[in-house]
Amino acid sequence: MPGTDNVQVVVRCRPLFGKELGEGRHTIVEMDVLSGSVSLKHPKGHDGEKKKFTFDKIFGETNTQRDVYDGAASEIVNASIEGYNGTIFCYGQTGTGKTHTMEGKDFPEEERGILPHAFHHVFASIEKSAERNVESLVRASFLEIYNENVRDLLAKDQTKTCELKETSDKGVYVAGLTTFVVKSPAEMNNILQVGKKNRSVGATLMNADSSRSHSIFTVTVETSRVRQGDPPGAEPHITVGKLNLVDLAGSERQSKTHAVGDRLKEATKINLSLSALGNVISALVDGKSTHIPYRDSKLTRLLQDSLGGNTKTVMIANVGPADYNFDETMSTLRYANRAKNIKNKPKINEDAKDTMLREFQEEIKRLREQLANDGGGGGDGGDDRGNVSFRSQ
Repeated sequence: MPGTDNVQVVVRCRPLFGKELGEGRHTIVEMDVLSGSVSLKHPKGHDGEKKKFTFDKIFGETNTQRDVYDGAASEIVNASIEGYNGTIFCYGQTGTGKTHTMEGKDFPEEERGILPHAFHHVFASIEKSAERNVESLVRASFLEIYNENVRDLLAKDQTKTCELKETSDKGVYVAGLTTFVVKSPAEMNNILQVGKKNRSVGATLMNADSSRSHSIFTVTVETSRVRQGDPPGAEPHITVGKLNLVDLAGSERQSKTHAVGDRLKEATKINLSLSALGNVISALVDGKSTHIPYRDSKLTRLLQDSLGGNTKTVMIANVGPADYNFDETMSTLRYANRAKNIKNKPKINEDAKDTMLREFQEEIKRLREQLANDGGGGGDGGDDRGNVSFRSQ
């Protein structure tokens, strides 16, 4: 998949529910799945007064969690397994179903979101590739951006914040971020649950469990294989794919959430970072900007490679259908419509010298040589097939 890729943009609209039904709200969003178009009617307008947008794909209230994963996310997960960087992020007003789309519920199974589906997808693919003498190693990390501070959700000390660093070879990264080696979807889900307990959430009038931070769950897949045509004894070919699964905090209006105190401070920081993200998107697509303001927020710095860089990216814009959210829904659709024009240049990350998988392979080789020099015998480094037990780092 060489060359230039546009950011893929899909829209998901949830049904009316709860308070909206109780207040007798009506739907102003029309979804035409076949054409990929979304029409928005002004609540005080006539039938002919509709604003129409077209996206790569759209998902309405009858679409399942699995439909969304298969239609919007699975291709990006496949690309990450192949060695590309991939990003999937959910954007939208608070209370529109972003966290439901990204995480869902563990049970029943049909309620599972993108994260658990991706976990199973990655390891199912690895299991198949193992039959072709392909070795893989999977790592996971989980962070949040809360009030413009980066927090490691897997760290033992949750009072500490992390620094962003940047180098020419790594790009922007979080210094000292906890990373665990994982060997199954269950282990990956356990990491997700541990991090969720540390994530900042709170109640507002719009959402009883509102995310008060942006979160990024990252899955890194290192793969080693000897390619067809390589001579006997050739060094294995290593690729490193990185999958970023991003749940953005929702944009808010104080007049609707009635946020005060800490909630108001959180909302202000959330809106500022989302505004910075909008400015980056605008600068990337207007064709005239010589400066892209990635440094205006921690969020845009961490998403820098996902917007205009070496990444395959899908944006899922979540909207609500209720008439009283017309302005917010219009804003989200305009935002998403601009993002369609961002061009990325993804390429496979090949033969990195600092991969953990390469380190393990070299250690196995060293132990085998040591055993041979010692005249055979047992050892603690692995079993008779050269396998090792990976532990969290």
